[in-house]
Amino acid sequence: MGGISSLLGAVALVGFLVFLGGIGLVVVAASQGRNFRSGVSLAGIGLVIGLAFSVISQGILIVAPQEVAVIFNTINGELEDPPRRSGTSIVIPVLQSYTIYPIEQLEYTMSSAPGEGQRAAADDSVEGRSVDGQVVFLDITVIYSIDPLQANLVHQRWRNRYQDEFIRPAVRGLARDVISRFRAEDIFGTRRTEVRDEIDSQLRVRMAAEGFDLSSLIVRNVSFSVEFASAIEQREIAEQERIRALDEAERLRVQARGSRDAEITRAEGEAEAIVLRAQAQAEALRLVSEQLAANPSLIQYEYIQNLADNINLALVPSNSPFLFDFDSLAEAQAGFVAPEVPEDS
Repeated sequence: MGGISSLLGAVALVGFLVFLGGIGLVVVAASQGRNFRSGVSLAGIGLVIGLAFSVISQGILIVAPQEVAVIFNTINGELEDPPRRSGTSIVIPVLQSYTIYPIEQLEYTMSSAPGEGQRAAADDSVEGRSVDGQVVFLDITVIYSIDPLQANLVHQRWRNRYQDEFIRPAVRGLARDVISRFRAEDIFGTRRTEVRDEIDSQLRVRMAAEGFDLSSLIVRNVSFSVEFASAIEQREIAEQERIRALDEAERLRVQARGSRDAEITRAEGEAEAIVLRAQAQAEALRLVSEQLAANPSLIQYEYIQNLADNINLALVPSNSPFLFDFDSLAEAQAGFVAPEVPEDS
């Protein structure tokens, strides 16, 4: 659609060139005393064509899909509401003028890294001071857009200066206010997300009041002074050493507890074995006692059973009391023959 306006402008330019050519013919003809009426006609036609197509080209408004046009009425000084969206429309030259604003996603970055952001030549990070007096630096990127329905408000308040005169000061000011309510250590650690969310929330409200939509606020980096960063690093190292020491102490305690439990288990096992052996011996003695009470000759039998294999007979003096009951032994020992005892010995 931009080609139509360019084409009409080109035709207008040709018309003005024809006008100048006609003027040239008039001058030449007049200097030679010839009739210059044809030159006047040519100049008139060129002027009409130039003016007509110039007005027409200025009266055609072409708005791209990612743009919006704010129309200003020069007669009453008011803005046309709502602004014109994408497409081709007509404006009245001189009586109406227009300003094009982008409604696509825009980005504004403030960074400490060289080559990044809108001010890449210097450290442009947001600097603030925490509640405990530490200097904090934030690298921030803001992604936003102009609300198409609020383009008139943007035009009235900021025109095309909104990035440097509104977006940048608003982000930096709100970030400093939020940083001042947190301790530096919290911003460095567990509450970093909370800091970002608080800046995002306040900036969203502030931008909406000026005709902008905040899509995203990104805190890309958090840094501190060299001294504070070193102190944080040393404390982190000390904390890691403390945790390692606690882990080692716990490991040794577990190992000692395991050794102790093993010793206790072994001692308990030995004690239980002694008790079981004593119980077994007591039970065996009880059974032997019961058997001896029921069989008095059993001990004599066991004695003979344990004699050498080649011993079948044992003699004792006649005047000694018998240690054994030979009758019982004869019954118990197969092949045992009791000797005849002489009457007078």
